[in-house]
Amino acid sequence: MSESAVPQRPHVVVVGGGFGGIATVRKLARADVDVTLIDRHTYNTFNPLLYQVATASLNPGDITWFLRAIRSKQDNVHFLKGQVDGIDHEARTIHLDGGNSVQFDYLVIGVGVTANFFGIPGAPEHSMPLYRRSQALALRDRMFAGLEDAAVNGQDRDMRIVVVGGGATGVETAGAFAELRNNDMPTTYPELDPKRIHITLVEMMPHVLGPFHPKLRDYAKKSLEKRDIDLRLETAVKEVRADGVLIEKDGEAEFLEAGIVVWASGITAHPVINDWGLPQGRGGRIEVDGHQQVRGRENVFAIGDVSVDPDHPLPQLAQPAIQGGKHVAKLIKADLKGKRAKVKPFKYKDKGTMATIGRSSAIAEIKFMPRLKGFPAWIIWVGLHIATLLGNRNRFATMINLTAKYLTWGSHNAIVGETPPIAAQRPKVVSGQTVKRNARKRA
Repeated sequence: MSESAVPQRPHVVVVGGGFGGIATVRKLARADVDVTLIDRHTYNTFNPLLYQVATASLNPGDITWFLRAIRSKQDNVHFLKGQVDGIDHEARTIHLDGGNSVQFDYLVIGVGVTANFFGIPGAPEHSMPLYRRSQALALRDRMFAGLEDAAVNGQDRDMRIVVVGGGATGVETAGAFAELRNNDMPTTYPELDPKRIHITLVEMMPHVLGPFHPKLRDYAKKSLEKRDIDLRLETAVKEVRADGVLIEKDGEAEFLEAGIVVWASGITAHPVINDWGLPQGRGGRIEVDGHQQVRGRENVFAIGDVSVDPDHPLPQLAQPAIQGGKHVAKLIKADLKGKRAKVKPFKYKDKGTMATIGRSSAIAEIKFMPRLKGFPAWIIWVGLHIATLLGNRNRFATMINLTAKYLTWGSHNAIVGETPPIAAQRPKVVSGQTVKRNARKRA
């Protein structure tokens, strides 16, 4: 039989190795199709724990998973590293950077989103988002570079980290920075005065964690204040500069000098999607119908944060992406058998949401359970995040590192990277007695 006569199976191309993309690929494991998974990275990143990497509690490898490892239990999938430059819908072909092209019978887009700076001057240039592993590492290394510089040259002025955004990412990041300052720095940085290191959380709304019940929001607010976080509610960011943030509340402007500005306020679709010939709605997200099929594009689907059904918008969380990916895979398998019409439209099953502020402090709204806060919510948060990680090695490593951080306060072994050389501004001779005197001054 000639090669041209060999029957070819339908080709499913999945763009994006996030929650939704992985769910789609795995659900097609026993389908009579060939699957190509495309991602610009060779790894999946567990975004909910990126802030733990940024605050030196987890290794980047703890929360990243080699995408090619998906073949260990699924031989109908092929991984291809690349970034989509454009889509030829007539030829059903994806064009990748570097000149490669991939043809498809079914296309599933789950590329996620990126930071939305809302046109605020200086925000793209001077703030640090938390959506990629490289961004978490850059934030971690900048923090330690500033601390080391202050330890060598003296803490001649207050230091500040500003976190913009009072959603889960902002609250969790601010809480982790505060615990690092409050619990670790008195031991690891005896040269510095923790009282002169400020963690500021800026939020436009009158409360943090808006989607949660008011009682849980109030608990989170008190937990942040208990950790000495400078909470600025009903406050707008007007400009981000290299040396800080210009904020405004009740018409009064104030400049907060800061060495680091973390951007955790809003998300939007990647600009490159504008060139893919797809209908886009709010935030540049791809518009889909009740089956997650892109409107006006046959057998082209979008799932997760990058998609939106204008008639039934869903929260931009992991579960909608996972469930949406599984639904699309189910639809594809039914279509191959001529039973597509029997598949009911996608219906999201809300399993609940949760957020943590720090050790023994979290809030959770879980279906069929009462609202939880404090230690019970925190235990569930830890267990769920470990269980959701991809790969047993990642689960085990994360469990060990989080145990060392949260259950044994005696450990102050931060996971650090490289920091630039420090030039002493005022050269001095350091002795053991000097360190002891500095410690006594703070006491």
